[in-house]
Amino acid sequence: EHLSYVNSCCPSRRGPPLVVSGSDDGTAKLWDMRQRGSIQTFPDKYQITAVSFSDASDKIYTGGIDNDVKIWDLRKGEVIMTLQGHQDMITSMQLSPDGSYLLTNGMDCKLCIWDMRPYAPQNRCVKILEGHQHNFEKTLLKFGWSPDGSKVTAGSSDRM
Repeated sequence: EHLSYVNSCCPSRRGPPLVVSGSDDGTAKLWDMRQRGSIQTFPDKYQITAVSFSDASDKIYTGGIDNDVKIWDLRKGEVIMTLQGHQDMITSMQLSPDGSYLLTNGMDCKLCIWDMRPYAPQNRCVKILEGHQHNFEKTLLKFGWSPDGSKVTAGSSDRM
């Protein structure tokens, strides 16, 4: 049902079997795996390159070429918060194992760790990690959390 390339998808952690997808068509779509077709569409102005669910699966997070992380409330179907911290396109995002933090990767060669707990302080970016590199092809580099959430790893175009 997307009108262009799907750049990212992520399954929900809890509740019904849901998947969120983000596309170059500027939409994120919510899919219920028990049904055929998407059940909800979240339109944005720009291509969406990364998506994730909140720990409770009541919100989705999107990132794209506008450099922002948007938090969408599934019940309201609208953006309830925008997080700014990247200076270039967000290429991927992943929730920490305990669901408290969101890790985002940008073409600005930064990893940002965001505090996603309900009563977090206003500035939710708690850590910026620099050092990984992107090449001229601007390929989407990936990363991951350690099982206990205490460390992160990131791919880099310098082959390290």
